[in-house]
Amino acid sequence: MTKEIITNKNGVNNLLIGAYAALDGMAGGNSALGGGDAYAGSPSNWIFGAIAGGDASKGSDGSDQPGIDPIARFYADATNSFFNGKWKALYEGVKRTNDVLSILSQATDLTADERIQIQAQDKFLRAHYYFELKKMWNMVPWIDETTTIFNQPNNTDIWPKITEDLKFAYDNLPATQSEIGRVNKWAAGAYLAKAYLYQHKFTEARELFDVVISSGVTSSGKKYKLNEEFADNFKPSKEDNSEVVFAIQMSANVDANGPSLGNNGDMLNFPYGESPFGCCGFFQPSIDLVNHFRTDALTGLPYLTTYNDHAVENDMGIKGAEPFQPDQGTLDPRLDWTAGRRGVPYLDWGNYPGEPWIRDQRYGGPYGPKKNIYWQATRATDEDKTTWAPGSAINYLVIRFADVLLMGAEAEAQAGSLSKAQEYVDIVRARAANPIGWVYKYQDEGNPLGGFSTTPAANYKINEYPAGDFSGKGKAYALSAIYFERKIELAMEGHRFFDLVRWGIADTELNAYFNYQGKITSDVRNGKYIKGRNDIYPIPQRQIDLSRANGAAVLKQNTGY
Repeated sequence: MTKEIITNKNGVNNLLIGAYAALDGMAGGNSALGGGDAYAGSPSNWIFGAIAGGDASKGSDGSDQPGIDPIARFYADATNSFFNGKWKALYEGVKRTNDVLSILSQATDLTADERIQIQAQDKFLRAHYYFELKKMWNMVPWIDETTTIFNQPNNTDIWPKITEDLKFAYDNLPATQSEIGRVNKWAAGAYLAKAYLYQHKFTEARELFDVVISSGVTSSGKKYKLNEEFADNFKPSKEDNSEVVFAIQMSANVDANGPSLGNNGDMLNFPYGESPFGCCGFFQPSIDLVNHFRTDALTGLPYLTTYNDHAVENDMGIKGAEPFQPDQGTLDPRLDWTAGRRGVPYLDWGNYPGEPWIRDQRYGGPYGPKKNIYWQATRATDEDKTTWAPGSAINYLVIRFADVLLMGAEAEAQAGSLSKAQEYVDIVRARAANPIGWVYKYQDEGNPLGGFSTTPAANYKINEYPAGDFSGKGKAYALSAIYFERKIELAMEGHRFFDLVRWGIADTELNAYFNYQGKITSDVRNGKYIKGRNDIYPIPQRQIDLSRANGAAVLKQNTGY
């Protein structure tokens, strides 16, 4: 294709669509952009954010995708192919955004406003790709549309560049868009505030989060607020909802003979064995995670530090044909939208049967993933079987409004008002406490498609924090409650490891996780987190080797690798 064909309005807009398309990290089938397995390039960060953060076991068995095990236990080195796959997928996104800006500068048939709107969307996308690179590896090369020598060193902090792109997007994007998949002003504002939070610029983050929370709307113009039902965040039929801030659009069965757009980065993460999904048994919620959903029977509040002393009853070691009674204690209702538990409705697929749907219970535990699972009633439209493992039409929510509220609460606790921080947390807890959004037993267990009864599926009890609780108990307590709320509200959504690192508590939290979980499941036994080394991942050795110039590598490896 000659440059003349694309150096115009139509060509630039098509290149921008290509920059959006790179968000899913996929090249179609089970390949990531730039080559490698789709799982490494997944935007959900189910490996690097959720498994590495203790939300989930790898699942399946020890012989399947063994490269994930050292990542989960923090002894991976720079030759691990998963790191190279993620690096290439993200830099492909960067390349596409730079191509847009380069060609845009040469096109002459756009108005000034059209030019600004393309730049603003594109710089948002570039900031996102670099934000992901920054989270993973900290010091990475900055390459933009003006770069002529692409073998750049990783010796400069790129936070100012990310912030600059996001500021441009926030200042120039419209409040609404004609297509819901395009980013708007308020998505940029939320992302910019998130970038401030990651840099510990709490005052700037607080001020911007407060504006986004009070004034923000979705790309289709809906005022930001929580969905009444928690589960609506994970239903394709509800994807244009008031909680969407920045979503990566997924579609099932777009082209049966071409690349899938159906979440192929998460194609391994469905129950196995006798399940109706066919593959592959990965991404099992950890026992430690499930225990976080225990609540105090009197107060309806979580056990912030002693959750594992109040473990949720599970069916570890119990065969499917053997009797088992689900936990009878009080629980946060979000648990049963997050983890498949024996004897509890698994969406409309029937009660989760436990061991028959698990590949190796001793290795990965007794639970199954749930947020990424489509419903049986909408299987025809939401299931993607273009390739050998399931895909789905469920969008990946990079930022949703509950996330914004909890980041806003954190910024308020750090640089503002503890009472305002509690207000934001309690909005999230109030949604969880609304019975309309709970899981209920089936009217007829033999016919799960027949609908649900009015009997809750478990003994749910959750309350907001008592009035004045954060202010009365102080900043450290408020932050611990906010951190805990992020754990349970955003569980299995890929945030946890990166949260722990930016809070400076990854070593204590993850070593405690290894000590507890490793005594029950073999997958994380002997895991060890070393502060200062494991806070970031190793630069892929392949990229260091490719960067050699004049007999020396241009890219420098991170400390400890």
